[in-house]
Order: sequence, then C-alpha cells, then structure tokens
Amino acid sequence: MNHDDQAREHELREKIASQMRSIGKESRKSLAAEELQKLKTAAGRLDRMLKASADEDREALRRAVTRLDNLLRDLRHGDDVTNRLKRRTTKKDE
Repeated sequence: MNHDDQAREHELREKIASQMRSIGKESRKSLAAEELQKLKTAAGRLDRMLKASADEDREALRRAVTRLDNLLRDLRHGDDVTNRLKRRTTKKDE
C-alpha cells in the first residue's frame, strides 16, 4: 500500500472516529446492546473491506513487479519485447 492509500485510510478512520465521538457527545445515554452490536459488526465489516482492498493493491503491485522483472530480464538477454508491449497497450485501449 503506498503512502497516499495509507493517508486516505487513516483519514477515513479519523472521520469515522470523529463522527462516533460527536454522536457520543450529543447524547450521553448509553447504547442499547443491540445498537452496540450493530456498530461493532459494521466496524468489523469496514476493517475487512479496507484490508481486502489493501491486499488487492499489494497483489496488483506484485504482479506488476513480476511483469517488469520479466521484461527487464528479457531485455538483458537481448530478446525483443516490443510485441508484448504493443499488445498490452492495445488491450488497455480497447
């Protein structure tokens, strides 16, 4: 996960925490057990979604690094990689 993603994730967590604090300040009555459970469940889902997103980003970066390593290896061996590069460009444009 790069710095921008980490900053966005941190900002999102801070916004959620701030909103929860402001809700808590507005009414000092205690949450019903059912409401508390709903909040905990929602927080758990959010954590899983953020982790899944970060994992997907990491996996995409690993695949990109592998492709780049393969291209650089082929270039070192004198192989022609222009067809692969052209093919990838064409697929992205479609």
